[in-house]
Amino acid sequence: MKLWKRTLTGLAVGLCLSSALQAAETIKIAIAGPQSGSVAQYGEMQFNGVHAAIDLINKAGGVKGKMLEAVEYDDACEPKQAVAVANKVVNDGVQYVVGHLCSGSTQPATDVYEDEGILAVTCSTNPSITERGFRYIFRTIGLDSAQGPTAGKYIAEHLKPKRVAVIHDKQQYGEGIASSVKSTLESMGVNVVAFEGVTAGDKDFSSLIAKLKKENVDLVYYGGYHPELGLILRQSNDAGFKPQFMGPEAVGNKEISSIAGPASEGLIVTLPARYDLNESNADVVALMKSKGQDPTGPFVWTSVAAVQSLVEAMNKVGDGDTEKVADYLRENTINTSMGPLTWDDKGDLEGFEFGLFTWHQDGTSTPL
Repeated sequence: MKLWKRTLTGLAVGLCLSSALQAAETIKIAIAGPQSGSVAQYGEMQFNGVHAAIDLINKAGGVKGKMLEAVEYDDACEPKQAVAVANKVVNDGVQYVVGHLCSGSTQPATDVYEDEGILAVTCSTNPSITERGFRYIFRTIGLDSAQGPTAGKYIAEHLKPKRVAVIHDKQQYGEGIASSVKSTLESMGVNVVAFEGVTAGDKDFSSLIAKLKKENVDLVYYGGYHPELGLILRQSNDAGFKPQFMGPEAVGNKEISSIAGPASEGLIVTLPARYDLNESNADVVALMKSKGQDPTGPFVWTSVAAVQSLVEAMNKVGDGDTEKVADYLRENTINTSMGPLTWDDKGDLEGFEFGLFTWHQDGTSTPL
């Protein structure tokens, strides 16, 4: 009887050790972004992209035989919640992060990651995130300091408005991109008659619209996310105020068409390229479609490329030392779903370009 008990005990210990060994043989990658809140649609792109990349990499054998494991964290695009998420990532022993998505969340979260030697690859666009000289932060998207001039130059050279209003949501991302557009327009001699902020979450923009209408504004650039711009578009249309509207990648979401309806037709947006149209990405597109997911979103591909970049570096230098992985990324060009990516010393992509698109009320876009 005692021998039988010892045998069972030994078996149980063996199973526990086997489970622990298997757990140790996975490489955890955190996905940190908004699963709740007003911009969860962008988080859905991000999470779907990471899972698709991980599924395909694991199917191909993982990283030197180790499987990747996604660990999800919801920051709701809120800075305080992002810090809580970052601390949980630390406590969970995760060394790699794809995220965060919102610039206002990425900024404080990466303070934590830098202190702990956790490597994060973000699709946030605010320039100040990488101006701090951090070792462990990278991007798979361009900067607002490039996106703003792209928009501003197109406005000045092609749209040629007489009176422009630049509106923003008073947040790090929205105000940052709006300021970049404003300075570009003014440097090119365009008349910016209003630069104003609205509060994220507001529902009634009638006072703002009345003011812009009185100012005879013929173009409105909006820096921020789609929920507010969708309402501004719809309410402007209802008020008979129909200037040309334009915004950054954070308004290029099918939800804006649901909010604004026909008023979203003709909106101009700056977006990354349509990487889902590249034949080389057919496996990712097919996998996502088989799950009923939309592969067209820009943050799908910034997230796929983030995972691919981490994996190539880990295959070369191992996964146990994030410092070595970071050094490899800075010193090498990585082939990804977005094409070959190269980073500068700050972790910013070299040569990234935003494209210009016309948005349609059915939630699709066409390049200009």
